Amino acid sequence: MEGSIDPRALFTLNYGVYILSTGYEGKFNGQIINALMQLTADPICMAACLHKDNYTTELVEKSGRFSISVLEDAVPLKFIGLFGFRCGREFDKFGECQYEIGSEGLPLVTEYTLAGIELKVLSVQEIFTHKLFIGQVESAQLLKEGNPLTYANYHRVKKGKSPANAPTSVFNQVK
Repeated sequence: MEGSIDPRALFTLNYGVYILSTGYEGKFNGQIINALMQLTADPICMAACLHKDNYTTELVEKSGRFSISVLEDAVPLKFIGLFGFRCGREFDKFGECQYEIGSEGLPLVTEYTLAGIELKVLSVQEIFTHKLFIGQVESAQLLKEGNPLTYANYHRVKKGKSPANAPTSVFNQVK
C-alpha cells in the first residue's frame, strides 16, 4: 500500500456486513461481504464486490444470480467465521446454518438475519483483484426487525478481522 494512504481514513466509511450466497448445479455457497450498495430505485439494482479468486465468485458468474442475507448486530463472531474464513470448495457452509430457499431459488441464511434479497446479475466489471457484480433485485423480504451489523462494530465491538481476499483487509492493521 502506498505511504500516502492512511487506512484509518478508509475505516471511517460506513459499511454493513452481509452474507452473499448463490447456487449452481445443486451446490450452494456463500461468503461474508461488506462491499454492497443500492444503485437505483426503479428498477432496484445493487452492486456487490467479490474477490476474483473466491469460490462464491465462480458460482455467481456461472449462475448469474446471487442473494444477500443482512446480518443483525447480535450475530456471534463464530457464525460470521463460518462464512468468512472457510472455503466452500471443501466445506458445506449451508450444512452448518439455518436457511431457506427464496422465491427465486437462491439460498437465504435465516439465522441472525434481518432481511433476504435475491438478485439476477446484469453485468460484471473486473476491478484489479475483484469483480463488481451489478444485480437487479427480483425479491426482498424482511425476516425480523432489528439493528443491522455495521463493519465498524464488527471490528470495534466483536474484534473481528478481515480475510486476506476482502476489499477491506487493510483494516486489519488498524487497531
